[in-house]
Amino acid sequence: MYKAWVFLLIAAGFEAAWTYSLKKVSLNAIKYAISENPFFSVTVGKEIGYLLVYLGLGGANIYFLSLSLKSIPLTLAIASWTAISLVFIKLFDVFILKTPTNSLEIFFLTLIIVGIVGLKFSSSN
Repeated sequence: MYKAWVFLLIAAGFEAAWTYSLKKVSLNAIKYAISENPFFSVTVGKEIGYLLVYLGLGGANIYFLSLSLKSIPLTLAIASWTAISLVFIKLFDVFILKTPTNSLEIFFLTLIIVGIVGLKFSSSN
C-alpha cells in the first residue's frame, strides 16, 4: 500500500511538470517552424522537443497514476492526485518562479493538505 502512495506522489509530480510544459508546447509554433525552416534545424528541433517533453510527461503521469490505482480506491486516488498536483504547482510558483503569495493562499493550501490526509486516514485502505 505504501508503494501505491509513492506512485501517486510521482504521478502528481509529473502532472505538475506536465502542466508547466503546456506553456511551452504550441502546435502553431511547430507548424510555423516546419514551414519556415529546414526540418533538421535548431528551431524545428526545439519546438518538436517541447512536444516530446509534453507527451513524455503526460505519459509518465498516467503510467504512475495507473500503478497507484491498483491499490488505492479510485475516488481517493483522483482527489489526492489532483490536490497534491495543485500543491506542487503552487510550491513551484512560489519557490522557483518567485510568484508572490499571501497568507490566505497558504491557509487554503494547508486545508487541501489536511483534506488529503483526512481522506487517507478515513479510507478503508
